[in-house]
Amino acid sequence: MALNAHLDHRNPFVFDTHELGRRPGALQRLNRTVDAPKNFGIQGVVGVPEGAPVELELRLESVMEGVLVTGTARASAEGECVRCLEPLELELDADFQEMFSYPDADDRGRPVTEPGDDAEDDEGRLFLEDGLFDLEPLLRDAVVLALPMQPVCREDCPGLCSQCGARLADDPDHHHDAVDIRWAALQGLATSLEAGDKDEMSGAEAGVDEKQEK
Repeated sequence: MALNAHLDHRNPFVFDTHELGRRPGALQRLNRTVDAPKNFGIQGVVGVPEGAPVELELRLESVMEGVLVTGTARASAEGECVRCLEPLELELDADFQEMFSYPDADDRGRPVTEPGDDAEDDEGRLFLEDGLFDLEPLLRDAVVLALPMQPVCREDCPGLCSQCGARLADDPDHHHDAVDIRWAALQGLATSLEAGDKDEMSGAEAGVDEKQEK
């Protein structure tokens, strides 16, 4: 049974539905700004910095089996471009919707004596605890889905030079003269032969100098 334990109403991610009541069709709209928790995003890629403001717009609707929560989270996320590795910032809009069931009702809104008798029916369901629900796990999932898995600083970012690592956006004309690997091998051989010839000439000149001294 996916029942939260000991929710604290002082937690900014915990919401109270008592004012909404249990009359089906009742609506409540809420706006709240909270501080982003730690690791709020795709770890190591992009996310909302810890403590950054997250604006929440919520719509709570009372239905037979519980409270339907629909909302949007808005924040500024930070990360690194996967092409050029430059820091980037993007505006995040994460939409979400989830049903928080009454602990004393089944999935059809019918009262039950012992909630959670059928483990399979309860698997994956979220429940209200004394009229409270915790939005943080739902927000984390929504934020991950809303963020790009491979963020870029701009859609046409050319990335880095594969040879020297230079940022190509800073130098559009950046290039390296291409050398055929076969010619490069011959060039290397020619350089070695040339160096050998110089050594032989140096040796010969040294021999001549010695004869002249004698």
